[in-house]
Amino acid sequence: MIIDYYTIYLIQSSNFMKYLEIVKPDDWHVHFREGKWLNVLVPETSKLYNRAVVMPNLIEPIVNIKQALFYKQQILNFSRNNAFFEPLMTYYLNESITVKDLIDAKKNNVIFAAKLYPAGATTNSSKGVKQISKIFKLLEIMSKLNIPLLIHGEVNDKKIDIFDRERVFIENHLIQIHEKFPNLKITLEHITTKFAVDFVNQSSNEIKASITPHHLILNRTDMLEHKIKPHYYCLPILKREEDRKALLNAAFNQNQKFFMGTDSAPHDIKDKENACGCAGVFNTINSVQTLVQIFYNNNKLETLENFISINGALHYELPINSQKVKLKKYKEAIEFPNSLKINHLKVKVFKPNFDVFWQIEDEIT
Repeated sequence: MIIDYYTIYLIQSSNFMKYLEIVKPDDWHVHFREGKWLNVLVPETSKLYNRAVVMPNLIEPIVNIKQALFYKQQILNFSRNNAFFEPLMTYYLNESITVKDLIDAKKNNVIFAAKLYPAGATTNSSKGVKQISKIFKLLEIMSKLNIPLLIHGEVNDKKIDIFDRERVFIENHLIQIHEKFPNLKITLEHITTKFAVDFVNQSSNEIKASITPHHLILNRTDMLEHKIKPHYYCLPILKREEDRKALLNAAFNQNQKFFMGTDSAPHDIKDKENACGCAGVFNTINSVQTLVQIFYNNNKLETLENFISINGALHYELPINSQKVKLKKYKEAIEFPNSLKINHLKVKVFKPNFDVFWQIEDEIT
């Protein structure tokens, strides 16, 4: 059943410009990094989104209350352009976290969720989980306290082809976790395969998934054909065209199982454009506009608000944002900056492989 919490407002004007009004979205998966990165990344996110689920994989991961509170305050210090902005903090699950840590963090409203990184699967994940059974006590407490489990769903095994690691994680680990803790709220993050889409659709209502803008747009051929495009390299890695199409259909679906998380994960341009480039895409500043264009191009604007503004809040049992944003469609393509400078750092802005004609005009309170 589709729950109608909202109305999309779309009009055609005489000069061929269109206006779209939607509930202000949230970013359910973002990497703010730390230090000088915060000065740009937080303001850009807080302009577009009211809430953001903050990933905990810093160089020293977030594993206790003191770290989480300090990091949250740093983020709030840079979110001055949105008084409503709320960073939702997460713990980095590993064996150093105790049951008492989790209980105290939840009791004091310090953390929103906890993230499972298989050790070595992605950036700053070396201190992640090496044996999932060793965190079962933590998962049991999370289930009882209604703390969502966020999962980077890939195995880190050189014997497993990198394009199959999501499927193998689901088959070997996620099914077991869900069977053992059926009431645990789970988000399978940044899914990339038709297999994952089918799994989530067939699972109980406790399992849902986030999807990134770049995985809706690109496949592995876009990254590798003719010459390697390092700014398309991300983890989980881009997959086949049939997988991309399955992700699109999931995003357009109105069953409330899927929602947007940008997984915006910047690196300095010199760390991307080298012989061993880092994985990650920085898409924050044009993420909303790009998604509007995707849905518009596919004649699915009526389902956009579900995906970008509603489904995530429903999954996490949070209120729908009361603010709305208005976007305008221009005749000419919008020119977004190619890069942003952050002190001595420089980050490349993600550029989709199509023109974007939509731009945010106003926030309506």
